[in-house]
Amino acid sequence: MSLPALHNTGVLYRRILAQFPQDISVAFAYGSGVFQQHGISQGQMEKNMLDFVFAVDDPVTWHTMNLLQNRKHYSILKLLGPAMISSIQSDYGAAVYYNTLVPVDGRVKMLAQNENAKLRAALVSNLKSAVTASILMLPESCSEDDLFLQIAGLSYAGDFRMVIGEDKSKVANIVKDNMQHFKTLYSNILRDCPQLVYKPQQGKLEVDKSPEGQFVQLMALPRTLQQRITKLVDPPGKNRDVEEILLQVAQDPECGAVVQQGISSIVKSSSITQSIKGIATAGLWKTTSYSSRKLMKMWRGSRRKPSVSQMS
Repeated sequence: MSLPALHNTGVLYRRILAQFPQDISVAFAYGSGVFQQHGISQGQMEKNMLDFVFAVDDPVTWHTMNLLQNRKHYSILKLLGPAMISSIQSDYGAAVYYNTLVPVDGRVKMLAQNENAKLRAALVSNLKSAVTASILMLPESCSEDDLFLQIAGLSYAGDFRMVIGEDKSKVANIVKDNMQHFKTLYSNILRDCPQLVYKPQQGKLEVDKSPEGQFVQLMALPRTLQQRITKLVDPPGKNRDVEEILLQVAQDPECGAVVQQGISSIVKSSSITQSIKGIATAGLWKTTSYSSRKLMKMWRGSRRKPSVSQMS
């Protein structure tokens, strides 16, 4: 499901995409250069970097064409050739080839990622999984604000860059000025979810926190997260079934905290490995320059100190 950007930049996006090989299955832009974030003026927004993700069927072919078309975009890894670049992309970190400060007609940070043939179905499944994981970590009664803050924070839970390198208010800033976008993405899923009662007119939710309800939610989580949870709960050597372990977690008053730990462990490991890989794929100079910008942004955010209470 696509969402319109808050300003008319469609022409700019197409102009940027035209500068890359056209064998792209799916491309999307995101970040503070696309969607308004609280505390960022329109003028600042227009100066921010545009973040793109390119999904391609054949990364070797795509990098081959891009090396011919945009060789200067690459770090020293260009000397290794497209096959090795694709191998580094797929085999390490988050399976993403990350590049930043790419000099194109506009401003952009580029990533390339292999496309799954069932990408669109996976995107919908991902939205449902985000809701499921989030309601497990929320109390029985909560607001839309609480849910969307929880959802937006999933990818930052355990990310070491939230300690140093990111604005501590980033999640709240994302949600505050994009509530309608969140509602567009998630309202149908919330209405159809049998484990909660959604009251859109009041902006409230009632979540089934019974052991039976939580067990259903745990069983609907992505397998990777289920496996992380079982490693956290199951003592070494017992080797119990995942279903048995999740049934135990469902009856635990700290069920939400266990889910939180599982998510944080996934994000932490991938954020570290992807960041290390990013030094090679983007190059040391651009990594240093990009990191300094992030630190400056974090410092500015700490001076603003917006509170989550402003969400209401």
